[in-house]
Amino acid sequence: MYLHGTSRIDHNGHLEIGGCSTVQLAEQYGTPLYIYDEALIESKCREFHEALKKTGMKYQVAYASKAFLCMEQARLIEREGLCLDVVSSGELYTALQAGFPAEKIHFHGNNKSIEELEEALDAKIGCFVVDNFFELEVLQALAEQRGEIVSILLRVTPGVEAHTHEYVMTGQEDSKFGFDIMSKQAYEAVENSIHSQNLRLLGIHSHIGSQIFEPDGFVHAINILISFLNGIKNDLEYTAEILNVGGGFGIRYTSEDEPLAIHTHIETITSIIKEECEKLGYALPELWLEPGRSIVGEAGTTLYTVGATKNLPSIRKYVSVDGGMTDNIRPALYGSKYEAMLANRGKDENKEVVSIAGKCCESGDMLIWDCELPVVESNDLLAVSCTGAYGYSMANNYNRIRRPAVIFVKDGTSRVVVRRETYKDLVKNDMIYIENSSIR
Repeated sequence: MYLHGTSRIDHNGHLEIGGCSTVQLAEQYGTPLYIYDEALIESKCREFHEALKKTGMKYQVAYASKAFLCMEQARLIEREGLCLDVVSSGELYTALQAGFPAEKIHFHGNNKSIEELEEALDAKIGCFVVDNFFELEVLQALAEQRGEIVSILLRVTPGVEAHTHEYVMTGQEDSKFGFDIMSKQAYEAVENSIHSQNLRLLGIHSHIGSQIFEPDGFVHAINILISFLNGIKNDLEYTAEILNVGGGFGIRYTSEDEPLAIHTHIETITSIIKEECEKLGYALPELWLEPGRSIVGEAGTTLYTVGATKNLPSIRKYVSVDGGMTDNIRPALYGSKYEAMLANRGKDENKEVVSIAGKCCESGDMLIWDCELPVVESNDLLAVSCTGAYGYSMANNYNRIRRPAVIFVKDGTSRVVVRRETYKDLVKNDMIYIENSSIR
């Protein structure tokens, strides 16, 4: 397993993260356990700042909270000088409860309810990323009722397919997201927005997908976006202040992955923006980015305890752990691949190939196929790396399994940022009906 950030093998042969022994963390907090390398999250945030400052462009970085959000994460993001993008009232509520500045929040989503729009307006968030004509009309009506002017970006689809899994491609023409450029929907949306008395159109937004390794998709999309904006300028005399090209920067999950460095992505993106704007005589917009996975993905490690094993000679050896698709559904959902090691035996030589099975009552609950490990024994600790993005965020209670605790580790100290669910948590919303009355 590749060791990211502050991870290392200590003198006892134990995996250590943030100066904390994972063996001791398992004893203190139990397993399954999400462990976040706080220093690595901070360094990733700073990497974006440093790379963007070198370009000389005005910029803003908004952390895509869908990757992982809790109140302490929101506080960390604020400390690092990033904005925050949310896609639901639940994410918005979490951010506000953490004291995150509302004016630095952007609200995404393809089906924001009227209640969600009203909650965001009440909070006075910084910007709505409008996804469709229905939302545009509702937001205009709400803003007019309130006598307010609301700042928006329009999400547009440039018709670019990123080289990634089909479920996480979002910039192609056939997508549930955004106003399509090719069919003139985006043009109509811009025209409606700039003629609105209560909407302030800041610019446009595009997101072409996730886990992107090649810069070609960004280059192609930016060419289309700036050409579109230039046409709008010529036709409607509107110049965008903001160009938001989203996120999707890939990370290393396994040795098969070869992600580009963040500064390489940013150099490519900013160079093509400058080149196209200069060629067309278009005023250089402020650049907005929305990284999520690339900030938290590598910082997360999930720790499990090994239980049963099943050996099928000449076929496969199954090693079962005390978690699975309830804490990491990505392998079942996307076929995502991960690396792992025995956290309590980090210096032992790999001697067998096993497959890591989750404990859910589903044949598809497999975390890793064909994983090289030392000879695995019951009660060993298995560490799966790079689970920081979309592990906790997509965790669930299938089979009434409790969601794990989340801890941050740094400089030899650990702290719980999300407590482990209890059995009482599982049934707290259940109702039992007896005759014509109900009890909880």
